[in-house]
Order: sequence, then C-alpha cells, then structure tokens
Amino acid sequence: MILEVFDESRLAGAGEFALGDALEAHRIVQFPVCPFPLPREEDLDYLRRELPERLSLKNVSYHPEADRVRGLQGDSEDQVRVSAILKAHSDAVCAFLDTHMGHLTRAWRVGTCSFRPIQEKGRDLKPHASNELVHVDAGAYGATNGDRIFRFFVNVNPSADRVWATKGDFASLLARYGQAAGVLDATGRPSGALDKRGTDHVFSTLIAGLAKLNPSARVLDSSPYDRLMRRFHNYMKDDPAFREDLHGLATLRFPPGSAWMVFTDGVSHASLEGQFAFVTTCIVPRASLRHPERSPYEVLRAAAPAA
Repeated sequence: MILEVFDESRLAGAGEFALGDALEAHRIVQFPVCPFPLPREEDLDYLRRELPERLSLKNVSYHPEADRVRGLQGDSEDQVRVSAILKAHSDAVCAFLDTHMGHLTRAWRVGTCSFRPIQEKGRDLKPHASNELVHVDAGAYGATNGDRIFRFFVNVNPSADRVWATKGDFASLLARYGQAAGVLDATGRPSGALDKRGTDHVFSTLIAGLAKLNPSARVLDSSPYDRLMRRFHNYMKDDPAFREDLHGLATLRFPPGSAWMVFTDGVSHASLEGQFAFVTTCIVPRASLRHPERSPYEVLRAAAPAA
C-alpha cells in the first residue's frame, strides 16, 4: 500500500523515526485531520473568495528567500495579508515536522508555501505545467544534486475531496519506463552523468554569486542529476503510451481538512480534482536520510557502472 495513515492516536505513539521512515519507504503519509492549527476561518474564506480572481501565475506562492508573494494580482494590502497567511502556515508545518521528524528537518531548505485556488480538473495548462498528469517532481527548485523534494499538503476545501492518482514509486517506474524515457541506455545504465563536472561547477558558481544579490536566482541552477530527473518528468507528461498505461494506477482521495506529505521526487502523483489547498515544499539533504539507498539519486547510481 502506498498510503500510510497516522491518525491522532497513532501519531501520539509514533517513535521519532516513524514518519521519516514511512516517507523514505515512499509512502504517502496521511493525517485524517491536519495535526496542527490551520489559519483562522476568516483568512481561509478570504483566500478562497479572493485568490481565484486574482491569480497571475499557476498558483499563489510565498517565497521565503525573498520574503514576498508571487502570482497574486492585488494591491499592497492584499500582498501583505496573503504573505502573512502563507508564511504563518509554512511556519506551522515546519514546527510540527521539527517535533515529529527532526532528523530530516535540521539541515533542510524551506522553500515555497503556495495556495492553490483553482479547480485542478480541466485546467487548460501545457502538459509540463499540468498537475493532472502523473509525474515525479523535478527541475523546478534549482539544483537539488540528489537531495529530496518533500511536500506537505492540506485540503482546505470546506466540502470537496482532493483526488490524486499515482502509478507507484520512482524505482519501479524507472525499471519499467527508464529506457523509453531516455533516462537509461540500452544496457540499463543512466544515459548521462549524475554529478557536476567542470562547466556545471562554473555555472553553479556564477548562480551562487547572483543569489547573493537576488536569492531567487538559485532556481536557475542545475545539475546532471536534475536534468535526468527532468527528462523523466517530461516523458511521463508527454508520452501518450505512458499516459494511457494503467499499470500500477491507483486513485486516492483526501477529504476536507486532511493533510498528507510525501517525497514527490520518489512517488509519482497527479492532482485530478480539487480546489483550495496549501502546499509547502522543502529540500531534504540526502545526508539527513536514514535510508539514502532508496532515494532516486542512489537508485540511479546503483544502475551506473562501477567507477
């Protein structure tokens, strides 16, 4: 089963590694009720009412490195209010996770906290931007260099489920589709390097310099590993045969008020239906993992020839 549920009772009795180990086993960890307080109902009503009409990007997101909101059309008062709501929610997510899986949070990089105000079903987005197509996350956060993409979701729709689909974890998908995606070569080895070499190091140094002036510039960085993962992401969204293949397909429903979290680079997913959700993204260093061999980076490296 890809879904692992921690209700209030199980969470209260969980050991210090229980949540982290479930994530590293590529489970989607679900909380039937969000395990920490959500924003005030008047703030939630404001987000649901105002943001669908004021969206200028795919979602409205708070960027901690710049301490600002992007994707919102509105005056400075709106910007300040939305920024405060999203920052407070991100802080609440991090405080909860610091308590329950601190070994993974100590050195992580806290990324965006977004609010998704638009119904996912039927959005007229290009395939690479669509949440409705099954994929693994890659390439949108700068160079992870094999570190893990972690996301925490909360359904704040007052009456409707958020509906997901999955086709399984990265390792099983790589074994089945890696060659067709061009991520593995004909011998079953990675079709490119995983680690940075000369030109990548030079480029990353330049980006690091830019990031001192504008922290948002870090998303421009890349690595061979991240480009391979992006190739897999794009294949999953672009290829008709993959999109029509029902192998491993499962549908999951997350009721109003529930929360869930997952390593989205390691578990395939699509958001088929749903409106009004918080999504908090963090990057977890491989060095913090208890089972790094399960990470996509190590799965790919295991397929590479010995040095």
